[in-house]
Amino acid sequence: MAQGGDQTSGSKDAILKKKKDEKGVKKEDEDLSEEDIALKQQLELYVERVQDSDPGLQKVALESMRQEIRNATSSMTSVPKPLKFLRPHYGTLKAFYESMADSELKKLLADILSVLALTMSAEGERESLKYRLLGSEGDIGSWGHEYVRNLAGEIAQEYAKRQSEEAPIDDLMELVHQIVAFHMQHNAEPEAVDLLMEVEDLDLLVEHGDKNNFKRTCLYLTSSAKYLPGPDDILVLDIAYMIYMKFEEFTRALQIALYLDNMQYVKQIFTTCNDLLQKKQFCYMLARQGITFELDEEMSADDEEREGLQEIINNTKLNEGYLTLARDIEVMEPKSPEDIYKAHLLDGRASAGASVDSARQNLAATFVNAFVNAAFGQDKLMTVTSEASSGSSTNWLYKNKDHGKTSAAASLGMILLWDVDSGLAQIDKYFHSTDTPVIAGALLGVGIVNCGVKNDCDPALALLADYVDREDSSIRIGAIMGLALAYAGSQNEQIRSKLIPVLGDAKATLDVIAFAAISLGIVFVGSCNEDIAQAIIFALMDRSEAELSDPLSRLLPLGLGLLYLGKQESVEATAEVSKTFNEKIRKHCDMTLLSCAYAGTGNVLKVQHFLGQCAQHLEKGETFQGPAVLGIAMVAMAEELGLEMAIRSLEHLLQYGEQNIRKAVPLALGLLCISNPKVNVMDTLSRLSHDSDSEVAMAAIISLGLIGAGTNNARIAGMLRNLSSYYYKEASLLFCVRIAQGLVHLGKGLLTLSPYHSERFLLSPTALAGLVTLLHACLDMKAMILGKYHYILYFLVLAMQPRMLLTVDENLKPLPVPVRVGQAVDVVGQAGRPKTITGFQTHTTPVLLSAGDRAELATEKYIPLSPILEGFVILKENPDYRED
Repeated sequence: MAQGGDQTSGSKDAILKKKKDEKGVKKEDEDLSEEDIALKQQLELYVERVQDSDPGLQKVALESMRQEIRNATSSMTSVPKPLKFLRPHYGTLKAFYESMADSELKKLLADILSVLALTMSAEGERESLKYRLLGSEGDIGSWGHEYVRNLAGEIAQEYAKRQSEEAPIDDLMELVHQIVAFHMQHNAEPEAVDLLMEVEDLDLLVEHGDKNNFKRTCLYLTSSAKYLPGPDDILVLDIAYMIYMKFEEFTRALQIALYLDNMQYVKQIFTTCNDLLQKKQFCYMLARQGITFELDEEMSADDEEREGLQEIINNTKLNEGYLTLARDIEVMEPKSPEDIYKAHLLDGRASAGASVDSARQNLAATFVNAFVNAAFGQDKLMTVTSEASSGSSTNWLYKNKDHGKTSAAASLGMILLWDVDSGLAQIDKYFHSTDTPVIAGALLGVGIVNCGVKNDCDPALALLADYVDREDSSIRIGAIMGLALAYAGSQNEQIRSKLIPVLGDAKATLDVIAFAAISLGIVFVGSCNEDIAQAIIFALMDRSEAELSDPLSRLLPLGLGLLYLGKQESVEATAEVSKTFNEKIRKHCDMTLLSCAYAGTGNVLKVQHFLGQCAQHLEKGETFQGPAVLGIAMVAMAEELGLEMAIRSLEHLLQYGEQNIRKAVPLALGLLCISNPKVNVMDTLSRLSHDSDSEVAMAAIISLGLIGAGTNNARIAGMLRNLSSYYYKEASLLFCVRIAQGLVHLGKGLLTLSPYHSERFLLSPTALAGLVTLLHACLDMKAMILGKYHYILYFLVLAMQPRMLLTVDENLKPLPVPVRVGQAVDVVGQAGRPKTITGFQTHTTPVLLSAGDRAELATEKYIPLSPILEGFVILKENPDYRED
């Protein structure tokens, strides 16, 4: 009876409420259609029936209500009618639920309340989740997608709350399992990943992935890694690696292994994969990343096969592939500096001034010639055919003065880049010279020829090692820098034992010590090698006050920083030690170390830290703001969003900063958009190239060259031509203009300096090391590039790579196929199979890829062994292909 009484009082309330509502209802009902009114009354009836005393009636009412809601929530375009009509009764049902005894029916009502809470519950109450956990264990997907998404959001909040209270979370995790399974089946992988990131249980993805959704899942994981704080980013990539390995998508797994710089993973990929062709493709990827990697028996059992694979890793075929591209595009004809300057397009006065044969102009021509004909093996100044050899090739060398001859002799190495055998043969004649600068240049040339190409018999080490301990400092520098270029990133022990003593050598001049530090930094880039760090720190502590004011001494902290390139926290101990240095260099060292350690990580906090350093107004000529500005670019270059924001921040620094910040800003812009001339940056640099402060102008001019490097960009080429007539009387500015002109036409437009490759996912540490070294040297143009250390420009060779796609067949011979090349489109998290490129044109390989381009095969006849079409890609015949 009690229950009945309870119910009558309940219905009395309801009747009173109804009378009140009826006035309002009349108005509303006029807007509703016939069926809506019917539905509304039906639902109101159910609500009353649910509160009936008879369990049978209750059950029928609940079932019918559930049916109505389910049918309506399957497609969510607007708020479904049943939810809309049930809104006024949410409170009633909730109150009734509280009074119910535990039973199956109570669970059914909880399910319905959970769905109603979707539109009804107050912000932050998490009622939907509360009733879900109280309800039946049924399939959650049947209530529709929107409901599942809402639940996922509430779980994330609840999880955070329970974690802070250290409450158990098992019931939540069961629900998470259900939701993830639902999302993974319904093409909503990003939502599953987001939920699992919130509840810190990404391992679930490995079991839920299947062959239809694993690619999208991993794409989302790898793209989101850039925006996660450490150590989460590493964790996310590890999961992606495991999923790729599970589905034998080895090339993608290798990319992640390289991104994490995890050699154990690389070995695991080689040992797990049994397909020789696939392994060859891996080797091409390793060679492009520029790492030294020795294969052993486990990774490839057959000796002959292993030798073949090792040859690819050593990059011995790079020169051949590059020349194949050059012949295909028909640019083999050597170019002279005059072809680049195009002086005839300018008015009279400028070209008249240029005809004077000054040593500075000849030096500029040497560099332009080296950059433009890089790796082509022939030019019009240095490698002249045998009939004329007695005359002009040595002639050009002697048109340069003293240290100019070093760069001239080394430029031969640049022209014969990657072609070790013929390169060493042609450079050999300079070793017999009696002129020290020429020998120094020859040593550097040997290093340049071997840059990025490894050779089993180590010719560079054999030729250069003895010269490191010579008396003459220019020869020592030539040998030391040559070793750096030839063995960049190889962590070669012999070089370590050769160069560490130089750092502590009391007789060595400051420049020799500075170059030794940089070279050790480049050879052991990112290795965090303690012994070398120790040696450089001692060398820094031994410097006198006077030496520390010399710009060269600033290369020592850079050498130290390169040891920790991209290694984040590992730098902290060294950074602590640097705080004990002489105050002249203390802050400078700190900025340099931080900027190197966080280079390419996109770490927002570090960017803010550097911006904070730039905001200080300095009294006594301190130099640390230069490296801080470069640091902003080095950290933010990791992904597009951060890059755009950094460009804007740098604009502000230009307006408020002091001179030492203003001269670094163009260099930072140059690094952010290297070989990728963005119009807004181009305009900023063009404005700065006419700046009243000559150092700012020079930095801007060099940066115009860097952002246009290897693009043949007509607009930049025009700007530089105009600048050459504007500055025709100022030798040092004109020199910078010439260098920039050489860079824009780098390799006749076939090369790039961008350290990023594989669709901007991987960062080559050696390439970045070369660029950063040059930019640090450019912070003090007058002492370095315009002084007698102009050969620092050759550090760019570390970043020079053909921007090509060359498809090869199973015997690694070039195979022309049609490909579509267009602007890459970001398809992360999009449903279905969206187009990955837009505005494409169809070409036959080999083709050039500009910044932001992506290629895809335009034929079904072949299957590429790498999902990313860049560099060398092996194609195998498609067995299912039928010609029409």
